[in-house]
Amino acid sequence: MGYKVAVVGATGNVGHEILKILDERNFPADEVIALASSRSVGKEVSYGDHDLKVRDLATFDFSDVDIVLSSPGGKVSAEYSPKAAAAGAIVIDNTSHWRMDPDVPLVVPEVNPEAINDIKKGIIANPNCSTIQMVVALKPLHDVAKIKRVVVSTYQSVSGTGKNAMDELFNQTKGIYANQTPMPNVYPKQIAFNAIPQIDVFMDDGMTKEEWKMMVETKKILDPKIKVCANCVRIPVFIGHAEMVNVELENEISAIEAKDILRSAPGVTVVDLEQEDLEFVTPNEVQGEDDVYISRIREDITVENGLNFWCVADNLRKGAALNTVQIAELLIKEGKLRS
Repeated sequence: MGYKVAVVGATGNVGHEILKILDERNFPADEVIALASSRSVGKEVSYGDHDLKVRDLATFDFSDVDIVLSSPGGKVSAEYSPKAAAAGAIVIDNTSHWRMDPDVPLVVPEVNPEAINDIKKGIIANPNCSTIQMVVALKPLHDVAKIKRVVVSTYQSVSGTGKNAMDELFNQTKGIYANQTPMPNVYPKQIAFNAIPQIDVFMDDGMTKEEWKMMVETKKILDPKIKVCANCVRIPVFIGHAEMVNVELENEISAIEAKDILRSAPGVTVVDLEQEDLEFVTPNEVQGEDDVYISRIREDITVENGLNFWCVADNLRKGAALNTVQIAELLIKEGKLRS
């Protein structure tokens, strides 16, 4: 049996990637519908070896749709995800709007697949891109040695902001070589050849919303007792997020044991040889890859039972589109869709 799938926000970066991954993974869809705002109606987006004409989200009838893979803005999701769910579809939503709703499960299939058993509103939330790759790495360590505290510094690519941000990085970089003064528009300061310690808006306590998301989402997905301190930085990379993660555990595990644990974990690739032949992975190398890549696994001697590691992933794939499709595959496997 095939399913009728609607992709909301089909013209955006994540929407394009969702369509690509549905085809790559031979998702059992009898029909795939591309939806976006009225200004995109009639445009074509690629799906496999053919193109789909974009249809108007505002006038679309979801009554015979099985799965909605949604990646518009938060305000759009707030309006249309409930409409799709009320029509009988299950919505897997990529925006931040639903993530902390207590009646909406926040799911990473390698970490908390059981959460799909608690769908109350017909909506499942896809976590923040930086949270996803971190919890995939943390879960196997938490299962063995119980994590107490995490301190993470992120180095996030501009694709997490969207196509306009990617264009801004490209144009600023090109302009600098032509002796032009960079003109920030998407970001508050120049992004080319720079690093900006602000992702999303600042909150009253001085934390940015991106840092807050990593804290509260990790608690919801993995364990509410884990303490999380996040520091999020935007860097001049087009695709791929990197994180340096420091973990304090209740029980002792060595770096060698941690490598073995992570090597056997789902969705993880460890690239970390012995010290005399050390290897590591960078964001540039993970573009188009599905796994979370972990390197530089080592013990932190400044705290009891501490570990450090470097973690990179394609933020458009595992950080967004792939995780969304994996949730849909999990729903099919567990028989959660209407027949």
